Amino acid sequence: MMEKKVLTHLDKDGYVRMVDVSAKAETAREAVARGRIYMKPETLSLITSGQVKKGDVFTTAKIAGILAAKKTADLIPMCHPLNITHVEIKFTPLPQESTVEIESEVKIVGRTGVEMEALTAVAVAALTIYDMCKAVDRSMRIGDIYLVKKAGGKSGLYLAEERNEDFKTR
Repeated sequence: MMEKKVLTHLDKDGYVRMVDVSAKAETAREAVARGRIYMKPETLSLITSGQVKKGDVFTTAKIAGILAAKKTADLIPMCHPLNITHVEIKFTPLPQESTVEIESEVKIVGRTGVEMEALTAVAVAALTIYDMCKAVDRSMRIGDIYLVKKAGGKSGLYLAEERNEDFKTR
């Protein structure tokens, strides 16, 4: 029989709550998230050639993504403040699709996972790219943000099915 899934941020009466993780064991945990920002080919060319007037787009977006991962509990009401041990943000320009794929990896040794931190890092990195390039391309579109991998904790390993083919048809 399949285990029934419950919403952990609701108490027995249906009210929101922060999950009590004090009894959980500290374990190594990690999460990987991805997303994309779509833009005009000329905008991608400006980014990759270092010609954006506001500065180095990828370095600025990387710093913003790292800060966002560290500040997730300030943005998402039921997230726990965490002592993150590692954040990595990678950017892959895809000229044939006129997009940049953003990937974040977040690690911790703690009592709760870092999925929200990885997802938030991708979202804020994408928003930073938008902010730095909006003067030349207000039509940029952010999307396709999803959890790729989650490891550690009681629920173990989660791996998303590869979704890139789905993204091309949207």
